[in-house]
Amino acid sequence: MNLFREHFQREAARRESGEDDFGGMANASGYQLMLAKLADDRRRLKQIQSIERKGEVKRELLPDYAPWVDGVLQADAGGRDDVVVTVMIWRIDAGDYPGALDIAEYAMRHDLYVPDRFERTLGTIIAEELSDAAKRLRDAKAAGLDVGLLARAMAMTAHADMPDQVRAKLHCELGFALLDSNPEQALEQLRRALQLHNGIGVKKAIEGLERKLKNTPPPG
Repeated sequence: MNLFREHFQREAARRESGEDDFGGMANASGYQLMLAKLADDRRRLKQIQSIERKGEVKRELLPDYAPWVDGVLQADAGGRDDVVVTVMIWRIDAGDYPGALDIAEYAMRHDLYVPDRFERTLGTIIAEELSDAAKRLRDAKAAGLDVGLLARAMAMTAHADMPDQVRAKLHCELGFALLDSNPEQALEQLRRALQLHNGIGVKKAIEGLERKLKNTPPPG
């Protein structure tokens, strides 16, 4: 994308991101262009069966949306924007977790409308998508998701209504992320996960942590 087009998208997003009388974007010609691009890109993604390949394609596509998203976040107006919500989820799929949470904070602050195709509330999407990403990394024995990112997601969704099983997943992944650096807090998070969902699969981890903490001499 050339610099002129980036500037045009960013400025169009800043101008158009306010709401009209029906909760949509006012004067949304640039927005309609972005929706058309999004529809084309979604059709391309639907033709791909591999989840891994979809993630790669999303990484290729996301820079095209960055100027629009930057403009919307700078304007901070809170109008309905299906492009921004979709990009938030694509950033998680592509591994750009900080970028996804930047959008998530904006979306939660303005209680942004979520397109029906996602079939979940905004808070549920943020908690579930991020915790699922953390679990995939943990299962793959890869470098885990940063504790700060999980804590950030936990804080922004603390008062959001969502199924207990979904909130349990976020507590679970935060607990596992804290195992080495702060076992006491890890135990607290895992116990909360178990309290919310008995089938979350953390009982052995809790027992191991309890033994470890019991046998750890007090400091000093």
